[in-house]
Amino acid sequence: MVDYLPPVLLEACVVLGASEEKLSEVFQAAVNNGTPENTVLEPEVLHVLAPPFISGPQAASKRVRSHGKRRRKERPSAATTPTQGGEAEGGSRTENVHFPKVINLMAMPQLCFPGGLHITTERRDEQFHFLVFTDVFGKKTYGVVMQCYRPILDETSLFQNGADFSQLFTAYSFCVISKCPYFTALKDCLSCLLIQLRDCRLSDMKSRVKVFATKLALVPVPPPGQLHLMFTLSPLTIVLPSKEDKDLPTIDLDLHLPFFCFRPLELLQVLSCLLQERRVVLFSDDWARLTLVAESFLLFLQPLSWQQPYVPVLARGMLDFLMVPTAFLMGCHLSHFKEIAAETDDLILVNIDRGSVSTSCCEVFDLPEIPPCAADCFTQRCLSLKTHFDLYQCQRASCTDISEQRLQRRAWQHNLNHEIQRITLELIVNIFRDVGSHLNCEHRVFNSEEFLKTRDSAEQLFYKKVLGTHIFHSFLKDRLNRKLDNFARMELETRFEMNKMRAVLETPSRVTKQEIHARRKSSVTENGVSKRCQMSLPDLEDHQTTSFHRNTLLTGISRMSDTALRIIRKRLTVFKLPDFPASLSVHSVQSFHTELIQLLSKTIFSAQKENPTLLARYYYLRGFINTLRSRHLDALGDFQNLYKTDTALFPTPLVTWLVDSMNQDERRRVEKRPELKRLVFKVMTERKKLVVQSDDHVKKFELPCKHLHQEEFVRCVQECGIVNDVATIHRLFDALTEGQTKQVDPKLFKVFYTVWKEKKSETQDLSLPSEVNYQLDDIECVYKLSQCVKTSRGVGKIAVTQKRLFLLIQGQPGFLEITKFRDIQEVKVIPALLFRFPALHIQTMTSGRPEVFEANLKTETGLWSLLVKEMWAGRKLSDQHKDPQYLMQALTNILLMDAVMGSLQTQRSITAASKLAYFDKIKHEVPMMVPKTTTEMLKHKINPSLDLAEPQTVHVLLYTPGQLSSNDAVDDMNPKLWVALSGGRVVVFDASSWSILQASIQVGQEQLNCMLGLIQEQVWIGSQDSVIYIIDTHSMSCNRQLTEHRHEVTGLTGETIDQCHSQQIYSCSCDGTILQWDSDSLKVTRQLHLSCEHLSSIQIHAGTLWCCCRDSIVVLEKSGTPQKKITLPDDLRSISSSFSSFIVIPERGQLWTGCANTGEVCLWYTNYSLPAKRILLPGSSGVTCMIRVKDQIWVAGHGKGWIGGQCDGNMRSQLLVMNPESLTVTKELQAHADSIQTLCSAEDRYVLSGSAWRDGKIAIWKVE
Repeated sequence: MVDYLPPVLLEACVVLGASEEKLSEVFQAAVNNGTPENTVLEPEVLHVLAPPFISGPQAASKRVRSHGKRRRKERPSAATTPTQGGEAEGGSRTENVHFPKVINLMAMPQLCFPGGLHITTERRDEQFHFLVFTDVFGKKTYGVVMQCYRPILDETSLFQNGADFSQLFTAYSFCVISKCPYFTALKDCLSCLLIQLRDCRLSDMKSRVKVFATKLALVPVPPPGQLHLMFTLSPLTIVLPSKEDKDLPTIDLDLHLPFFCFRPLELLQVLSCLLQERRVVLFSDDWARLTLVAESFLLFLQPLSWQQPYVPVLARGMLDFLMVPTAFLMGCHLSHFKEIAAETDDLILVNIDRGSVSTSCCEVFDLPEIPPCAADCFTQRCLSLKTHFDLYQCQRASCTDISEQRLQRRAWQHNLNHEIQRITLELIVNIFRDVGSHLNCEHRVFNSEEFLKTRDSAEQLFYKKVLGTHIFHSFLKDRLNRKLDNFARMELETRFEMNKMRAVLETPSRVTKQEIHARRKSSVTENGVSKRCQMSLPDLEDHQTTSFHRNTLLTGISRMSDTALRIIRKRLTVFKLPDFPASLSVHSVQSFHTELIQLLSKTIFSAQKENPTLLARYYYLRGFINTLRSRHLDALGDFQNLYKTDTALFPTPLVTWLVDSMNQDERRRVEKRPELKRLVFKVMTERKKLVVQSDDHVKKFELPCKHLHQEEFVRCVQECGIVNDVATIHRLFDALTEGQTKQVDPKLFKVFYTVWKEKKSETQDLSLPSEVNYQLDDIECVYKLSQCVKTSRGVGKIAVTQKRLFLLIQGQPGFLEITKFRDIQEVKVIPALLFRFPALHIQTMTSGRPEVFEANLKTETGLWSLLVKEMWAGRKLSDQHKDPQYLMQALTNILLMDAVMGSLQTQRSITAASKLAYFDKIKHEVPMMVPKTTTEMLKHKINPSLDLAEPQTVHVLLYTPGQLSSNDAVDDMNPKLWVALSGGRVVVFDASSWSILQASIQVGQEQLNCMLGLIQEQVWIGSQDSVIYIIDTHSMSCNRQLTEHRHEVTGLTGETIDQCHSQQIYSCSCDGTILQWDSDSLKVTRQLHLSCEHLSSIQIHAGTLWCCCRDSIVVLEKSGTPQKKITLPDDLRSISSSFSSFIVIPERGQLWTGCANTGEVCLWYTNYSLPAKRILLPGSSGVTCMIRVKDQIWVAGHGKGWIGGQCDGNMRSQLLVMNPESLTVTKELQAHADSIQTLCSAEDRYVLSGSAWRDGKIAIWKVE
């Protein structure tokens, strides 16, 4: 169990000094020869105190682990591993103790006395320093050392020896070891111990240290989150800060210390060396500074984690560590500076006391530096830091109480630490922001060559050094695993607005000139823009889907950076532990635990309606204490509550151990407690599952060296970052294998990849004149540029953007628009007459006036004809379907055509390239016209499967309105669209701009069936795995689960029950179980069961529950009493049809139902005043879902046929708008290439429809 338990504050306490025998010898020598000078002794381990501390005669028999033995009369050598001992009397007794495996006791004397153990003639002040121990697996343990001086013998001993001269003093070291880096807290604890040691005799020292260690061993380490622990160790009140997140380190030191020691330039130099994994040595004449500054530097690198040897304190006998050939970070006393600089090569020497950075080769620092843009931003941010507490206190009253003063200082330090973390995280984000653009997460590939090509020449050397390091490799793993850490959050929040739109549009990778300029300036720009106050949906005009206002580009990142970093600050809560027991008896310790459990229980009861994440910390602590007291069932109950409060805290290994260790009586009691029975069942089920080892490798991009079949070709193209869509890659495969066997030669693939990169680079590096840039939209960029050709409008180069064709006039640079793609009327190739080559002929209609443009493109005429036709077709489809994806796909197609033409260089190249003209082919094969009604009603389309290789089914849609919140973050003010895709994936859109806020929130692994937005800023999601998942709408995290259902959750509904907006939620599962939930406590308040074949959904109207079953609609009172039942008509029952959806209109007394396999809807009158009516739906063969919006009924059906050429002819979607008064279909809409799976309403202004996987898009419809 020891390995499973969360840590306590103290792992061990070690007392070191000279042995009594040696001190007696020194004293006798002093008596005989006078006071010695510069006497140096060899320190030894005198006592090792480690939990469990048990009083009584059974103590020795209950020690469960031994780490070495030592006979008291034997003098220990450096090779021995001493353990607890040090009794005043001699003898041969031994003791066995717990001791952390990571720490080797042989090194403890040197580390605790790094400057040696000296005999002095005067009592010196106490000194502290800090240690970090690292095992071979990289696991760290921390130590805080206090050295205090005492007479070498007690006064009684001096009197007995007849001494008549001044006393001699020697140092004792007290090292407190902990698994967590509580440097400040443990220093405070040792300061409290010091008071007790000053007036105690040497013979009493061990007992007082043991009492001290016992108390610290009773203090649990707070779980990650916003709950800090406080305890009193007379005379101080000490606070243990918690980790901010389970993946982040604990911070209990002053992060501003390096800013006192170094200027920003030197700080950047040290961080640059660490990122490049150089051999760095810190120097100071104060041992304490070494560890504190080293730890600060490593925290500045977060989320990058130092992977190399790390020894912040090297004693003189350990200087040979500096000879290791690998990278390292170590610390030495300043007195060794010249010696180390002279004898060791290739070291980075950091003098903390002087604030200087140099190398052992020369005095000048001449190493690759951090890129200037990121460095300049960091330097400016540093200037704004307020690092002096005294200045902060100037206008405040003087504290008359030490506890109040320490509280103020702690709060100030906490805020300053957050500000420093904010600045250093921004530095790391600015350095590695573009790494994600060169990652392929699906195939775990990082294209380092392409990444380096995007760096400036002055930055190349720095990045080449960094990309090969272990620290960067670990960082890459987290990016490939899509880890949502602080780096990912800030990178997302500070992403350029047009990059967010690119994420919506899937624009082929191009960088506009405005973006390049913004990237250079925006990191240090302090000019913000006013916050968007719009809280409702925008009017979706066509131009909004592809353009931006100019001012958002240059100012967006500055504002978003501050917003993102403000989110880090969260309200903290401090929980005070009970006072420590006066004695060390087992009964006293148990009484302490009992009092702590009672205090936690009281706090839990009073905090039921507060922040659930805070409540989870209380449950966690109480479960930990119950485990220590062997109250296994109570502990399991506490850990079970973590599902409802914060699953991130759930201690799976400990819970598994608790389940395994239950005795028969406990197992019988579990059977009587349903919630524990479910937990035990889940633990046993999870154990039976095969453990799938996560793929944690990082693959370096390499071109193939063997022939590629289609499946391998798809993988290689995706790894190259050329295109991700599988259907497009299949067309590319057909193009490259035109007239050959169906496999691609590796040489041809290499040529194709080279040509694609060259052509991409040609347009990316294109420098357009300022007057041309002025004519282009912000997001507009050049994708294809011709050679200088003769045209009907002059000589120049023809350029293609996503919006238009324009001519770069030769000679005097100028811009001449040829045509916008939507204005094209005809594209053809005219035969050669006066010239050797045919010419390109484009007929346009501009402002109602026909115009003609001709260009002599020579051998490229055929290619340009294909390009222009494809862009024309893509633009037309994009306009008709209100879907910018068509245009973006057309751009991708023309880039691939261009690369295919350049790589084949044969007579069949134009034929091969034409296979990629997908939209032009569709235009010729099937009619492109979209019905007028659809065009009028359809406002926009979005694609939630952008970063996936293939479209996913949209299973559920949920719109949540915007609202003001306490943290006034812009994203919280805006409405959101929640999209449930296959495999438990949830995508979140900002519904004010339709940009993606969260690309993926993983909610289990099974299909999601239903969603419900709650007033308490939560989204509940029902899954096929029988779990209800709860997403926090602020943090976008899913750390809460409701596990009371035993079968697939199929429906959610709720109602507000009082003026405080408290809600009652109802959920149902397919087996007929209906649960009523209290939304505040997340407890089941009532359980109902409906006997039916398959319960698919529920709704609540006027206090009654309406339940949709396979063959009936059942109305229940809240008590579960059936009111009425409406059954499926006999003729539909005979064809195995079933109810798929229903709508209740209480004021009309109407119930509308739809069936899955029948192209009709049924209207039932709930008071039976009129017979049921059946309304046929034209062209429909089944109803999938329905929704009521205003006075309209929207019905989603499916049928057979074609839609806009986008379907294979087997399935088409149908969206019908019905009038409930006339019972007629008023509008028939068509916009999806597959059946509609879900509908939702956005403030009764828009209806959103999501379709199955063949289409996988979301259509946004205007409600009239």
